[in-house]
Amino acid sequence: MMTSLELSSFLQVRPSSARAFSRPSSCIICCSNGNSSMVVLPNSVTSSESQDRKVVRLGLPSKGRMADETLNLLKNCQLSVRQLNPRQYVADIPQLSDLEVWFQRPKDIVRKIQSGDLDLGIVGFDIVCECGEGNEDLIVVHEALGFGACRLSVAIPKYGIFENINSLDELSNMPQWSKDRPLRIETGFSYLGDKFFREKGFKHVRFQRSEGALEAYPAMGTTDAILDLVSSGTTLRENNLKEIEGGVVLQSQAVLVASRRSLNTRKGTLKITHEILERLEAHLRAIGVFTVVANMRGNSAEEVAERVLSQPSLSGLQGPTISPVYCKRDGKAVVDFFAIVICVPQKQLYKSVQQLRAIGGSGVLVSDLTYIFEEETPRWSKLLSQLGLPLDTKMFPA
Repeated sequence: MMTSLELSSFLQVRPSSARAFSRPSSCIICCSNGNSSMVVLPNSVTSSESQDRKVVRLGLPSKGRMADETLNLLKNCQLSVRQLNPRQYVADIPQLSDLEVWFQRPKDIVRKIQSGDLDLGIVGFDIVCECGEGNEDLIVVHEALGFGACRLSVAIPKYGIFENINSLDELSNMPQWSKDRPLRIETGFSYLGDKFFREKGFKHVRFQRSEGALEAYPAMGTTDAILDLVSSGTTLRENNLKEIEGGVVLQSQAVLVASRRSLNTRKGTLKITHEILERLEAHLRAIGVFTVVANMRGNSAEEVAERVLSQPSLSGLQGPTISPVYCKRDGKAVVDFFAIVICVPQKQLYKSVQQLRAIGGSGVLVSDLTYIFEEETPRWSKLLSQLGLPLDTKMFPA
């Protein structure tokens, strides 16, 4: 069975006050085997220029599929990014005043959030974990933006000494590895790789840092295995490589990440984060959900509600909405029908329509939902708790 390390094993979030970041020069990274080490963060001391900055900065990927999907998501949330010149790296979102958008490489987004040059960012979770290196100033505000899904996974050749090796344990127990001849792993994720293999008990491993086209290295004979991002696995198969059981380091997709320091101290950051989070959650919650409206004869709203609730697929989000439908008869407004409104997941749509018909529903209308706004987003309450702030959405500290 393939396993992956949880988010909490990379980002240990603890409530703290703004004073906790007056001199953040290092942090402790704890491994699951009980060992700990001190990591010095080179840009952790915020410059005076960053402290004096009045606007909030959001970092977005500058190119590639991740950039396109990020812009599409924001557009679907009515947060279209306005970039006057495609060659410029700074833009804005008209709906959010006092916010600057900066297009950067994903790795630079995480590093600049740590240094204080950015306050928020949208990047892959894998980049947050690799470049963040356990820095507690990084908070994942929304962990599932619905695109960029992949996994960081170990892959080895299908041939030679690895032909019958199909699990991480089998790879670890191969007699070939020694101090003089360690297992060579090509990767762009040396921090996560080292952490993962140490926790799995590997004693003789050497990481060789490379970027791009890692699948070619084993065939060249310069490495034994690779640790890389995998989506469908097609590229691995076409290069005679295979994933192994237990070799998934983490599952990743696009996330919204923020600086704890900025949320606590920079005016406007918490308020802008709240609006972005609400828009994201409302839109993502509505994906794949339809509004179904039908008319049904009945003597009262309660009688119709009883019939609707007798069907398992017709309960909606919190129950059906039943409203009288008025028609004119002999010069008077009378009620013969009631309108039923429910929200239905896409997978249950046809079954729900059939059940409505079976209990007397007619004139069934179906439409897409764009947003579903809850009374409050669970992620907002969680964020305030992580920051040690009261659960009052109307409070936005300076």
